[in-house]
Amino acid sequence: MTKVLPILFVSLLLITAPGHAQVVVHDTSVTLRNAVTAMLKEHLLNLQIAQYSQLRRWAQRLSMFTDLRTFGAADPPKWRTHPHGDGEEAGVSDAFQVALDFGDAAGAGYQSVTESIESPEAALRALPPAARRVLEQQLSTVDLTDAISLATIHNSGRLRFAGRAELRAIDALDADVTDGSLEQSATAVLDKISGAALIGARQRQARTELLIGLVEQLVADTKRERDTQAAALNMQIALWKQQQLEGRNSSTLAGQALATWRQP
Repeated sequence: MTKVLPILFVSLLLITAPGHAQVVVHDTSVTLRNAVTAMLKEHLLNLQIAQYSQLRRWAQRLSMFTDLRTFGAADPPKWRTHPHGDGEEAGVSDAFQVALDFGDAAGAGYQSVTESIESPEAALRALPPAARRVLEQQLSTVDLTDAISLATIHNSGRLRFAGRAELRAIDALDADVTDGSLEQSATAVLDKISGAALIGARQRQARTELLIGLVEQLVADTKRERDTQAAALNMQIALWKQQQLEGRNSSTLAGQALATWRQP
């Protein structure tokens, strides 16, 4: 029995003692895969850091570096009003000046400063066809000029009246754009750009209407000039015809006189 106890004790020590002998296994493919994965993760991390830095730079407003109020107009010109606006004295016709400020579709303001034409129906009926045609052409030139002038004055007044509201919108946009607050988001900046584009579109439309009015005025002036030149040419042609007729009659009478003349 005394011999068995030492043997059991030694056996228990051998069983409970940790083993230090390990076999090292090296797999080249696994090592290469782990190295590539580590390099890819590092590249993605650096890319995300660079993107984040770029977005932070984009998000920084110009107000961080300068005062945005330096880009605004300090005292933009205002739309002056008629009559008696901006210290002006009374004009020739208040109705015409009101038409220039607010528009006048009926044309009362324009008619108050233009010479009216008497009703030509009775005179036209009494004229021969050629004279009637000349007078009708002259009347059509006057009617064309009146129609173009009425439309141009009305459009100018409407644009002038709308320009005041447009100026207030521009002032509000100017205040928003020059606001140096850093709390504004990218959406707010895009809204400002959209507002500026809308105002620009309205201004382009107004310029188009004014240009159309100028073209119509040029058309009326061209017609008036053409009618004047045509009338002058017609008078010159009539004079030449009269001179040719008189010259032919004089030659005929002279020939007859020479043919019938006898020495007394």
